[in-house]
Amino acid sequence: MIAHSGEGPLHRLVVLRHAKSAWPVGVSDHERPLAPRGRRDAPAAGRALAESDWLPDLVLCSTAVRARQTWELASAQWGTPPAVRLDPRLYAADVPELLESVHQVPTEVQTLLLIGHNPGLAELILELAGEGLDDTMDRVRAKFPTSAIAVLSWHGGTWHSLAPRMALLTDVIVPRGKKK
Repeated sequence: MIAHSGEGPLHRLVVLRHAKSAWPVGVSDHERPLAPRGRRDAPAAGRALAESDWLPDLVLCSTAVRARQTWELASAQWGTPPAVRLDPRLYAADVPELLESVHQVPTEVQTLLLIGHNPGLAELILELAGEGLDDTMDRVRAKFPTSAIAVLSWHGGTWHSLAPRMALLTDVIVPRGKKK
């Protein structure tokens, strides 16, 4: 059953894949920074979140350099960024690990932003979404590229009770910054 029929408070999980990263020689995967395109796209993602009224109450972010830089550049587009928790479990996480982090979110949080990596993020979205509006499910199945944002919504329950097929995938966007 999909819990988006209007019972209880609306919860929203906003999933942001880190922006495009560089591949410098001799740098470990965890330490890879954003590429120039990523430095353009991350602020565009931040603006898209603000313009769409998807600003979070709390952020869970991977400890990888590219994820942290995505967060810093995106949140710089907002007046007052929310609290962020850097969570090492989100680096290279699979669906059970991602859900474990989400299940620990305080009940008062209504909108959570999760910043991490593929393939785990795309798999999480498809696992949680019982349905999607328009072609959102097909788009995530085809590709969830860097800087992509997906929005999952459901009514009622708590973060701890979020389970497979419980949410509605309402939006998928891929913000891109302009080349200078």
